[in-house]
Amino acid sequence: MLKFVKNHMESITGIEIYPLISLVIFFTFFVALFWWVFTARKEYISKVSNIPLDH
Repeated sequence: MLKFVKNHMESITGIEIYPLISLVIFFTFFVALFWWVFTARKEYISKVSNIPLDH
C-alpha cells in the first residue's frame, strides 16, 4: 500500500514543496505559541486559570 502511494506521489509534479510548506507552518505556529506563552502577563494567566473554579 505504501509503495503504491509513494509511486503515485512521485509522479505528481511540484509536490516536493508541500512537505516544506507544512514544516514552515508547523515551526511558525509553535514559535508563535512559545513567544505568546513567555510574554503573557501573569495577571491574565491567573485570571484565565481561575475561570473553571468560578461559579
